[in-house]
Amino acid sequence: MQSHIHVHSKKHKLKLASGALLLIAVLFGGGVLVGAAMTSKVSRTDGTFDSTLLSEVQSALNEKFIFWKASSTLPTDKELEYGMIEGYVSSYKDPYTVFFPPQQAKSFQENVQGSFGGVGMNVGMKDNVIVVISPLKESPAEKAGIKAGDIIVGVNGTSTVGMSSDEAVNLIRGEIGTKVKITVIHPGAKATSDITITRAQISIPTIDTETIQGAFVIHLYSFTAESPNLFRDALNKFIQSGSKYLVIDLRGNPGGYLDAAVSIASYFLPEGAVVVSEHTGKDETIVNHRSFGYQGVPAGTKVAVLVNGGSASASEILAGALKDQGVAKILGEKSFGKGSVQELVNLSDGSSLKVTIAKWYTPNGVNISESGIKPDTEIPSATTTPSLGKDNKPIDTQLQKAVSILEGKN
Repeated sequence: MQSHIHVHSKKHKLKLASGALLLIAVLFGGGVLVGAAMTSKVSRTDGTFDSTLLSEVQSALNEKFIFWKASSTLPTDKELEYGMIEGYVSSYKDPYTVFFPPQQAKSFQENVQGSFGGVGMNVGMKDNVIVVISPLKESPAEKAGIKAGDIIVGVNGTSTVGMSSDEAVNLIRGEIGTKVKITVIHPGAKATSDITITRAQISIPTIDTETIQGAFVIHLYSFTAESPNLFRDALNKFIQSGSKYLVIDLRGNPGGYLDAAVSIASYFLPEGAVVVSEHTGKDETIVNHRSFGYQGVPAGTKVAVLVNGGSASASEILAGALKDQGVAKILGEKSFGKGSVQELVNLSDGSSLKVTIAKWYTPNGVNISESGIKPDTEIPSATTTPSLGKDNKPIDTQLQKAVSILEGKN
């Protein structure tokens, strides 16, 4: 048996596998690449855009429109331009393709860089509503009662109906120490709940390990640039433990760097095995991201990957690769279903466009955004308040069930 796994270093690219999932208080804001500047002129593929209907609407507004509030003012030419561009972009009906006027563009950049206070949760669009993918472990959001699957219907009394997730994030983020009221509908609930949270500086947990009933468990919370090395260290601990059972817990993990997911998969897959297929561009050029063949996991190890509705993007890439390549059993609940990448294009006047440029498929051709990763064995999460163990911590019955299945006890 190997005594350790060697270091395999690789410079990580800036491509993120978390699509447009917005981490409301942390560094990586979701599958965003920074592109070159372009002009704000909107044109069709033939170089022209002539709308008689738009001219009719403009004429009708100029002739007929009056304000019903005395304090109202007419939009400026720039506001009219931004409004037309926002409508043009929204007509693509992709919740992750969004136009940002200059001030919103600045806020989004700060969001990506993490230079703000937040509540510590990841959100995304699903079925045209803003959904909490997962609160971060020990974050203000988690402590206040935010749950994976919560639908966000309001922020500080402002309805989020019709908003993009980016717009909701701009309302939720703010100065450290200030409060924000988030109105949610918990999964299965019929009424809304108002949850007030104090914004804070958020640290991103990455990895924890523990041993449960003879199985070694690696809790991976995010895919940062350091995750592969931290995962390698955790694997060394697993090898030293002598256990034959390994659980990789990806519940609530919203994703992160694509390269981190590929590197971690490389500890389990032979060199050259496909980890994920990227379909990019108008012609959907296929680029296969392959294992580096680090391996090092002892022969005979039984591996399970535990996922839930808060497992997204890079988590789905890793789980899908290990499932399709026959390395691990997937246990838990269906993953979120977020397998796309966005590019952030900086425009000439300080505004920006976040546009979907690629989508992810598992080695067996499963479209992650459409299907998510379905477990081989479903283990529902507890619907009642969990009992406390000897250390006064809640008993994770879902994880215990996964360990029992892995060890062949169920």
